[in-house]
Amino acid sequence: MKKLFLIAIVLIAAIGTRASEKRDLLQHAVTETAIKSKLVLDQSWVPYPAYRDRAAWGKLTAPVRTQLITSGEKYLDYAWKVVKATDYIEFEKSGSRTAMEAPFGANCKALSALVMAELCEGKGRFVDQIVNGVWLFTEMTSWALSAHLPGPQASGRSLPDGSGHVIDLTAGDMGSFLSWTYYFFKETFDKIDPSISSKLFATLNARILDTYMERDDFWWQAINPKPGTIVNNWNPWCNFNVLTCFMLLEEDPDKLAAGVYRTLRSVDQFINYNHLDGACEEGPSYWAHAAGKLYDYLQLLSYATDNQVSIFDRPIIRNMGEYIARSYVGDSWVVNFADASAKGGGNMSLIYRYGQAVKSTEMQQFAAYLFERADRKFSVSLGRDLFHVLEDLTSFDALSTAEPALPAFRSAWYDETEFCYMKTDSGLFFAAKGGNNNESHNHNDVGTFSLYVDNIPFFIDAGVGTYTRQTFSSERYTIWTMQSGFHNVPKVNGFEQKPGARYRSADVRFDGSKQELSLNVANAYPSDAQIDNWMRTYRLEGRTLHINDKFAVNETLAPQEMHFLTWAEPDIATPGEVLLANAGKRVRLTYPADRFTAATETVELNDQRLSSVWGKEIHLLILKEKEPTKKGRYEFRIEKL
Repeated sequence: MKKLFLIAIVLIAAIGTRASEKRDLLQHAVTETAIKSKLVLDQSWVPYPAYRDRAAWGKLTAPVRTQLITSGEKYLDYAWKVVKATDYIEFEKSGSRTAMEAPFGANCKALSALVMAELCEGKGRFVDQIVNGVWLFTEMTSWALSAHLPGPQASGRSLPDGSGHVIDLTAGDMGSFLSWTYYFFKETFDKIDPSISSKLFATLNARILDTYMERDDFWWQAINPKPGTIVNNWNPWCNFNVLTCFMLLEEDPDKLAAGVYRTLRSVDQFINYNHLDGACEEGPSYWAHAAGKLYDYLQLLSYATDNQVSIFDRPIIRNMGEYIARSYVGDSWVVNFADASAKGGGNMSLIYRYGQAVKSTEMQQFAAYLFERADRKFSVSLGRDLFHVLEDLTSFDALSTAEPALPAFRSAWYDETEFCYMKTDSGLFFAAKGGNNNESHNHNDVGTFSLYVDNIPFFIDAGVGTYTRQTFSSERYTIWTMQSGFHNVPKVNGFEQKPGARYRSADVRFDGSKQELSLNVANAYPSDAQIDNWMRTYRLEGRTLHINDKFAVNETLAPQEMHFLTWAEPDIATPGEVLLANAGKRVRLTYPADRFTAATETVELNDQRLSSVWGKEIHLLILKEKEPTKKGRYEFRIEKL
């Protein structure tokens, strides 16, 4: 099991060949010696009212007071769920994560609702159940998920073995959440029984503060990373949680400074890893956990140092923020490479606050657009992230008065990540990527594209199904959503693309004046495919997308195939053209009928994560050469009708 988990870590935070740029922006902003004098002590940095300040809480929660209290009332008689040993072990037996995550998540949701309801109302109605929830969580052996335990534990198993505390995403989240609970309710708990808060403090200290300082083997910490180490969303996410715990719990100034600076060094590795262009290679649905969590970390650090340590003025931080606005297509559809979902938009309050911090009008107006789409109804999402809820409440007034607008651009080219977005006045939105097949949450998809017509997806990326043990293991690429055969790229000589950093694009060129992207995808395939060169060119013009493939193979092993994944069912009745219709929109793909035959496959979607986006099925269109050729040039046109 431990071996399997280590393989999974290679896939999540894989070792590639990409070099990070050693910016170390945070370490240049403040030295280890100076950080101690800049930290605001005794939690006086906290920008939210104390629990006993009822007038301030009434004002802060006014827009959602009914929502918060009603949500909490649902849990006044909640029966707290036991996360059984067999729930953890189920991950090993079947690969299911939900057996453990469902009861754990239900308890988290209940405690969050109860805490916010009590902060909002302040009459003590919810306190007994808050105490029950706090006591339950302190009695748990670990807050880490069954899927995340095998690697860091001595046993290599998915059941908490007591060999040492593990800080993963959820353990960090609960550490942060319970630290806020301790901060707001310690006096209330002490009136009931001092052992409640003392046990909570001791548990948090052992599981988060001590563990973070004593261990450097959590892969997400990236302490002294090897060249090429991928540092993904786990890094800012976990470090934000750890920073929260230190700032709310640690009373010793020296220990506080050491802990804060250690998080600062770690987060620098995430910034170093990311490209200056700011694109999120994990896709828009991971943006809130990647760039969004970086923003949370930087905002918390700014609070903790009375704005003395801030890097919000650095271009990379702004670029990472604006990516989310430019990846929005319309009507809740987004550009979704890798494991990202095609549906979304983002947390409007988070996007607005980030935009304020980096002085991006584009982000603030996009957030206001999302607010308009929500019928100007403000709500908060309850969960393990109490900081988000509190920050959302503080930003409501400003968000509600901002001018709504979508980003205005003809093309957006992320030259280092190799993401390309292009739009036309005729309602086409095109997205494509180069890059490599060792990106975080990777799919084998070098050279793939998506095309939207009047905001409706026609040529698509399916996304990813429900996470299981297989998703992040050596079995990852047995899952169809990860395979290039289910992306909009060729199948060459019978071969699909391979995973790994060396399987990447080459000769990438973007010409914004021509609305044209070209790239050589030959190196994304194994050497057995015998590809000498495969140059794919996309050109967007008015109502038409032109796709040109110029290729040469050393020998012909099988007919070449052009794969297209579509939402609508293709009509291939007429040779040389494929008709697609969806939501009142129609598209025609034309191809050389003398060179290709067309066939379709229906892909049934039995996974709820996929079917909630696309419905019961999507479709794979395959254009197959009638006669194998070693060298050729093919042109395909996709036209809005």
